[in-house]
Order: sequence, then C-alpha cells, then structure tokens
Amino acid sequence: MVNIPRPALLLVAAALTLPAAGCARNKVKGDTAYVARDVNTLYALAKKSADRGEFAEAAKLFDEVERQHPYSVWARRAQLMSAFSYYMAQQYTDSISSAQRFVSIHPGNQDAPYANYLIAMSYYQQIADVTRDQKITQQASDAFNELMRRYPGSRYATDARLKIDLINDHLAGKEMEVGRFYQRSGNWLAASTRFRAVTDKYQTTSHAPEALERLVECYLALGVPEEATKAAAVLGRNYNGTPWYKHSYELIRRYRPKS
Repeated sequence: MVNIPRPALLLVAAALTLPAAGCARNKVKGDTAYVARDVNTLYALAKKSADRGEFAEAAKLFDEVERQHPYSVWARRAQLMSAFSYYMAQQYTDSISSAQRFVSIHPGNQDAPYANYLIAMSYYQQIADVTRDQKITQQASDAFNELMRRYPGSRYATDARLKIDLINDHLAGKEMEVGRFYQRSGNWLAASTRFRAVTDKYQTTSHAPEALERLVECYLALGVPEEATKAAAVLGRNYNGTPWYKHSYELIRRYRPKS
C-alpha cells in the first residue's frame, strides 16, 4: 500500500476542488484520444476517476486538461494532479516526469515543495533490497536532500529527514552485504574498504557497530594490529555494551603476543 502523509493528502483534497461552472456527463474509459472538451468537463472527469480510485485513468485525463487547455487556470493544477495520480497508480516514472515538469515551469509556485516531495517519494517507493543495484536508492537520497535544501521549512521537511535516515541505513546495509562477501572470500583489503565506508559515511546507522568489529577482523588478517586496535577502541568508546565490542575485545586479546 502506498503511504503518503496526511498533510499531503489534505493538499491533494484542496487541489481537487472544481470550478463552479460545468459538470461531467460523459464517462470516459480506456483511450485518451483527443476529444475536444471544455476545461470544466474535462477536469470533472479526471476528478471522478480519482475519486473512484482509478488513478491511472485520472492521470491521463489530467494530462488532457493541460494538453487541451494549456493556458487555463486549471492547467497548472492538472499538471500537479497528474503527478499525484501517477504516484497513486504506482507509475512512478510518469509521476517523476510530471512533477519535474511542474517544477521546471513553476519553480516559485507554493506547491513546488509538494511536487519535489512526489519526486522523492516516487524514487523511494522503488528502492530494492540490498542484494540489488542501489541506483534508485541514491536517487531517492538526492531528491530528499534537494527537498531539504530548497524548502527546509516546508511541511514535508520532517518526513524527508526521516526518509534520509532510513535510506542511509539501507545504503549502509548494501556496503555491509558486499563487505561480508569479500570477507568470506578472503579478500580482506576489499572487505575493509567496504566496512570503512560504513564507518565514514554512515556512522549513525545501525550497521556501524558491526562494521567496526569486522574492521578489527580484517586488519588483524592483514597483519596491521595497530589499526585493529584503533577500530576496537572506537567500538568500545561508542558501543561497549554490544556483542560486537565483546567479540573484537577477545580478538585483540588473543592476537597480542604473550610477554
């Protein structure tokens, strides 16, 4: 199920308000071949489709509003509603395209933060598990960071911060997954590079304690106990109550030559 914060839904509800004049009498299904309609009728058809949960059809009809009446007061709103409808239909590529078009044409509009939020959420909904390529994950991170940079005081900033934390944890998980693979293969240097990336870039994520412990293992295997001791010290200072620290402590203790 696609989730979107209540403030965003309130914004959409406001955007769906129709002009006073005109009402839809024709039921449109299937194609979106060009059939000339007045803007009120066309927008009403799009709204009815959205109200019925037929978001893919609604998105096409909102696109028609913009196509047939590009200079009307409803074209801008239809553009944003198209992006939202594609999002709700889980057609995320089309949602991103519509929202980006809205932002490029109306960068100073009061709804621009919401359009940017739709872009970020469309990437976010496509994030794959850590065994797959994380290009989309990075795009989601970039989009949320751009939203934070451009609209730090918007109603979407709080959710963006939360999503960025979740994304960072996911990206750290990918580094850990690759690092463990290298470690199992005995490629200690490559493994240590991945674990170091977690401790440098994602030190506030849930993967940091394990990354430090595995660095201890890698450094000992590489014959650099000084670096292993430093990693264990950082682990002890920040996470000394975890099993990861206890394990690293035992590794260091066993490695030290007996006097």
